[in-house]
Parts: sequence; structure tokens; C-alpha cells
Amino acid sequence: MSTVFIGGSRRLGRLNNVIRERLDNIVKRGLHVVIGDADGSDRAVQAFLAERLYRDVVVYCMEGGCRNNVGGWTVQSVNADGKRGFDYYALKDAEMTRQADCGFMIWDAKSRGTLLNIMRMLESGKPTVVYFAPTHKCSTIRTRSDLNGLLEHCSPSDCQRLGRLLGTNWEQAALFVRE
Repeated sequence: MSTVFIGGSRRLGRLNNVIRERLDNIVKRGLHVVIGDADGSDRAVQAFLAERLYRDVVVYCMEGGCRNNVGGWTVQSVNADGKRGFDYYALKDAEMTRQADCGFMIWDAKSRGTLLNIMRMLESGKPTVVYFAPTHKCSTIRTRSDLNGLLEHCSPSDCQRLGRLLGTNWEQAALFVRE
């Protein structure tokens, strides 16, 4: 059975029909789900899966405990290893990437954490379906070219900010933003 890492932006706490259809497909296929415990997308997806009484879910939390576990699912605690801030929560995201065969990310085109999750999956050779909030569409990311195509739809300022996070090659994507 395949494992899907579901994640997303904390700013996106509502699931539209496009996202719900993708999640229903995950449930129908009986995929094993690994998900974080953050507010926003994580919590909204947890609520959706709990409404469906879906049980094949593991919630990844940091060693201090879960912020959200709507369905009362199994918890996988990740050791903080002395990290703090953004790096603290990135540890559990990296672990979910290792456990997953594929991903489904809900991205607002601004969240650097969600973009880093997409990049981790890409670098691990694992396909990721990305719901891209600005266009309300899903794209499958398998290559850097696929990701560049998605970044073309980001605002120039977001693309530059995210480019600095990911390296100079990514800054060039800001030059190709579509009007």
C-alpha cells in the first residue's frame, strides 16, 4: 500500500471542491496518510478525514505533543534534536517525506514550508500533486521543470522571496511570471 504525505499552508484552512475530490480519491484508494499537526491545511484535512471516519492516518508531531489530532489517530513523535523555530517543525516534515511514496500539498504560493516539502519530495524522486491556490488547480510535480512551471504563476515578490530561500537559480523564475 502506498503512503501519501499530505501537507499545506497554514493560511489555507478551508477545503474547496477540487481539494475535497483529491482527498476523496485518497480515501477511496485506501492510501496510508501521514500528516502534520499544524493549524490551517493540516487541521482542515484532518477534519475532512475524520468526517469520513478514515482510520489509516498517522499524525506527525514534535516531541512536546500534538497541536491537532482531530481523529485521535496514531501519533508519531519526532525528536527536536535541539532545533528551534522553523527548523524545529521542518524535522517532522523531513521525516514524513522519508516515509511517503508520494505527496499531496495544498500551497498558497507563499508558504516556504510547503514549498520546501514539495522540494524535498522532488529531490527524493517522489511525485507530488500540488493544489495551487492562486489558480485553483492541481499540478503533478516530478521534475524541476514542473516546479518552475508552477512558480511562473507566483507573484514577482513571492518568487524572489522564495528564490532566495531555494537558491539563485530559483530567482530567475521571477522573470517569467505571467500577467
